[in-house]
Amino acid sequence: MKILALETATEACSAALNIDGEIRERFEIAPRGHSASILPMLESLLAEADISLRQVDALAFGRGPGAFTGVRIGVGVAQGVAFGADLPVLPVSTLAALAQATDAGQVLAALDARMDEVYWGQYRRDESGLMRLQGEECVAAPEATPVVQGEGWLGAGSGWGAYAGSLRARHAAQLDAVAADALPRASAVSQLAVAAFGAGEAVGAEQALPVYLRDKVTWKKIR
Repeated sequence: MKILALETATEACSAALNIDGEIRERFEIAPRGHSASILPMLESLLAEADISLRQVDALAFGRGPGAFTGVRIGVGVAQGVAFGADLPVLPVSTLAALAQATDAGQVLAALDARMDEVYWGQYRRDESGLMRLQGEECVAAPEATPVVQGEGWLGAGSGWGAYAGSLRARHAAQLDAVAADALPRASAVSQLAVAAFGAGEAVGAEQALPVYLRDKVTWKKIR
């Protein structure tokens, strides 16, 4: 099983090659450098493993939610590469990848969605080590995020830095620790994608679609 993966939905830009569970990764913090970095990352991973793109079983990508431009870059690259090599694609939630990238057993994943909101998802790790969504992902004001059951949760992601007070107040009884600097990674995307591929969830390149969670994307004029 060979899965090539990319994740560009946040300030982190990363690519990974998962060959039968052995993962090689390229990762950098590049808020405005995703478009220039992601293809060289993918190419270097293939060269290092001495395989061609057509030897890969599927291409996985972080589908969002996240920064509008970053999500669009990831989708565009995934579509272009997959079309060119006739590969199936595996869209993976960026919130799931964020949770998967931690060592925690249960994660309250929150990414800063701007406009005083967060992208939100609750995840628990199953017996195979993969994060599974509890309920639904959503976009919400920090003080209106869904009710959380139980204790011992890790709060992960930029939302916990941007809206620390509101989120901590909302989930104080359930929260065990916070990792506001946690980021989604392509290595985590690849782990989730392997399971998705085995479950028959691969789709054609034309179905490599973004997930924003918002019905509208608001642009603010820079003066």
